[in-house]
Amino acid sequence: MTAEKQLSETDSLRIISQMIDQAKQENRENGKGWILWGWLLFLTSIFSFVNYKLDLFSQYIFWNGFGILALVYFLFKALQYFFFNSKEKVKSYTKDLLQKANIGFFVSLTVITVGVNVKIDPVTGFTILIILYGFWLLIYGAALNFKPFTIGAVLTWGLGLASLFVNTFDKVMLFHAAAVLCGYIIPGHMANNEFRKARKGASINQDLSV
Repeated sequence: MTAEKQLSETDSLRIISQMIDQAKQENRENGKGWILWGWLLFLTSIFSFVNYKLDLFSQYIFWNGFGILALVYFLFKALQYFFFNSKEKVKSYTKDLLQKANIGFFVSLTVITVGVNVKIDPVTGFTILIILYGFWLLIYGAALNFKPFTIGAVLTWGLGLASLFVNTFDKVMLFHAAAVLCGYIIPGHMANNEFRKARKGASINQDLSV
C-alpha cells in the first residue's frame, strides 16, 4: 500500500512537471513568423531602395507586390480561423493577450497603409510604421519576458525617431530595413534558437521520466 501511494505521488509530480513544461512551451515564441515577415519586409525595402536609385520600375512596385501577398495570406488565415480551426479547450492568458495585440496591430497597420495610399506622405507613413513596430515588439517582449524583443523595440523606436529627419523615399527605406533587421529578424532567430533548445530539453526530460 505504501509503495502504491509512493508511486502515485511520484506520478503526480511527474504529471505536474510535464504540465508546467507544456505551459512554458506554449507561451514560448518560436520566432518563425518574425523571421518570415522580417525577411520579406527587409528585402522589399532593399529592392525599393535599389529601384528608387536606378529607376527601373514604378516606385512602389515591390510594396504593391508585398501588399498583395500579405492580403492573400491574411485572407487564408481568416478562413482557416473561422472555418477550419478547432476551438482550443484551454487558452492561456498570455496567448489570449497576444492574439488581441495582434488584432490591434493589424488594424492599425491597415489604417496606416490606407492612409499612405490616400493622404499620408509615404516617407511619413513608413516612419509611423516603424514606430508601430516598436510598440508591437514591446508588447511581445513584456508578455513573453523575452529581452531581445524589448531591446528590438528600443532600437526600432530609435530608428523611427531618426527617420523623422529624412525627407526622401530611398532613405526611409534604409531606416525601415534596419528597423525590421533589429526588431524582427535578429530577435526572431534568437527566439527560434531558444524555442528549439527548449523543445529538445523538454523531449529529453519526458523520455527520462518514462
